[in-house]
Amino acid sequence: MFNIVLVHPQIPNNTGAIGRLCVNTGSTLHLIEPLGFDITEKAVRRAGLDYWHKLDLKVWKSLDEFFEQNPESRCLFATTKTDRPYFEADFQKGDFIFLGSETSGIPEALLEQNPQQCLTIPMTKEGRSLNLAISAGIVLYEAIKQNFTDYKEMM
Repeated sequence: MFNIVLVHPQIPNNTGAIGRLCVNTGSTLHLIEPLGFDITEKAVRRAGLDYWHKLDLKVWKSLDEFFEQNPESRCLFATTKTDRPYFEADFQKGDFIFLGSETSGIPEALLEQNPQQCLTIPMTKEGRSLNLAISAGIVLYEAIKQNFTDYKEMM
């Protein structure tokens, strides 16, 4: 249905929550290395991620490898470095929704190469940014809303 791409995620709890989100929406989770944590079977089991085996997961060695293997992919980049709100995007089934690491976001060069595909979640100036898992949920469910008139279609 949709693809969530995490670029160099650092916090395992965020990735775990996003993994659960992907399982429950039929989305694929793509992780771009390096990761700030271990996702071996033993580590996942120890973390209690009992749904992880149901996750459609793809791990990439680098952004270059991802783009080489997905040359025709339609990518959207969630960032605080744009003024275009996510709800103005025209989401399509199969889109790749990128979110950057919790510490540094999506690499600047990638954002600069794709300014028309950058999206933001509007928020007040009081906070820094939203949690990565919350951000993924907000944007993913907007994409679902735009593409399904009946939620039962996605099941």
